[in-house]
Amino acid sequence: MGRAMTGYSFDLQGAALTALPSGALWWADQSMIVVSDLHLGRSERIARLGGALIPPYEVEDTLGRLDTLVTDHAPRSVICLGDTFDDSAAADLPDGPRLWLARMMAGRRWIWIAGNHDPAPVNVGGEQLAELRLGPLTFRHIAEQGAVGEVSGHYHPKLRLAGQARACFLLDESRLILPAFGTYTGGLDARDKALRPLLSNPALAILTGRTARPVPLTY
Repeated sequence: MGRAMTGYSFDLQGAALTALPSGALWWADQSMIVVSDLHLGRSERIARLGGALIPPYEVEDTLGRLDTLVTDHAPRSVICLGDTFDDSAAADLPDGPRLWLARMMAGRRWIWIAGNHDPAPVNVGGEQLAELRLGPLTFRHIAEQGAVGEVSGHYHPKLRLAGQARACFLLDESRLILPAFGTYTGGLDARDKALRPLLSNPALAILTGRTARPVPLTY
């Protein structure tokens, strides 16, 4: 394991991967970016259901950070690991964000994995799958007990250090759980009992931020 591009590089079942400070995963051998839980339209859904109002800029912020990733790495493929939209109604993007997303998708393979908040979107192009197996890895939204070589999302893991919660990847010898990439997504404590059956000791939390920082984690 080591650092690359201010990210944290590691091997998962023979695949050489890099956890990026943004919360995205880079698989150089496949020229692939993987992100999870964008939750586009979260502020709109909360307002639609009569909840507390939050600033309505999370779509632009999330797409802007995704655009930076695509520009910087020029991937041949992008995988979105489910919960791309906060619900099915939120998938009806306004023209501006829809065109922005279409420009990012142009000329590359773009795969939408179905999540629990939304089905894989069918009205924005790309491929819609329940899961994807590629080489030694399986990409799905929710981790399954006993899986090996699994890359998933769903839990929005965060680790609290020195009073501050930071979004993080969770890694053990068998699986990787990605943080939520979307803005205003909240998170689950990395030591929560819901995660204990999925991860073996020793595990690693890889914090996002200015650099990807590994922190040992014991369950």
